[in-house]
Amino acid sequence: MKFCARLQNSNNMLYFCRLMTTILDGKALAISLRGKVKEEVAALLAEGHRAPHLAAILVGEDGASQTYVASKEKDCEFVGFQSTVHQLPADTTEEALLSLIDTINNNENIDGLIVQLPVPKHINANKIIESINPAIDVDGFHTVNVGKLTINEDTYISATPFGVLVLLEEYGIETRGKHCVVIGRSNIVGRPMSILMSQGGRDATVTICHRYTTDVAAHTKIADIVIVAVGLPGFLRADMVKEGATVIDVGITRVEADNITGYKLKGDVDYDSVKEKCSAITPVPGGVGPMTRYGLLHNTLKSYKKKLEL
Repeated sequence: MKFCARLQNSNNMLYFCRLMTTILDGKALAISLRGKVKEEVAALLAEGHRAPHLAAILVGEDGASQTYVASKEKDCEFVGFQSTVHQLPADTTEEALLSLIDTINNNENIDGLIVQLPVPKHINANKIIESINPAIDVDGFHTVNVGKLTINEDTYISATPFGVLVLLEEYGIETRGKHCVVIGRSNIVGRPMSILMSQGGRDATVTICHRYTTDVAAHTKIADIVIVAVGLPGFLRADMVKEGATVIDVGITRVEADNITGYKLKGDVDYDSVKEKCSAITPVPGGVGPMTRYGLLHNTLKSYKKKLEL
């Protein structure tokens, strides 16, 4: 969207235009969507049903992971979910962790289970993910759920890609026939994001860039939509983005700062410069992060309703 105005000097009329950038406010949208989940849960409880239940396992004392799990607990409390957090010491054995997961898998009153990543190096993360019952794998990481996503069957979409899709839809960002560049190919964000953007209903033409892409800017400069998830603060600069593009910043990294916490959060996009050039952009924080947390609530409620056969 462009804002145009006119200025008059002594000789003639001059026109100027500047791009009006839409800030994709994931925080405000997530608050609204959580409110709808809360209403739905309240109605289910009024009918005599139990509350949906999300369980989380946190191994070790990673600060970012602890903060994220605490936020999920608050979200559950707000919408009326029951939540259980199993916080285990960093030296927990793989066998002990697998045993706990097995116990949760067999608890009919638990609708969602997440194991917060990363886990300590002595634990095989893939083995842990594959041990989770796909029916309660609300992170959408299990091979069964990834496979269903790939062939466009109903499944649990990983929370972050799901949150991005909802943001694009709710803000009316056109994707059909658009060129979308996804920077990053992780199994958590980049790879599922690329698949989802190309599927029917979104119908974008997708390019994936990664660490071995020789000239990332050559691709992003012609992209209508850029989704960046590489964990490199300020990676995407204004000179890498074409005028009017939509930019989705999935990255969030703690960088040193002279403040009370000693750090600040920064995304993969050089926000201040890119904002002046694009038509829509997500801030960090307050963009994709809150929508990721909403995605987890959505998937847990979905699992719960399947059990009720609603």
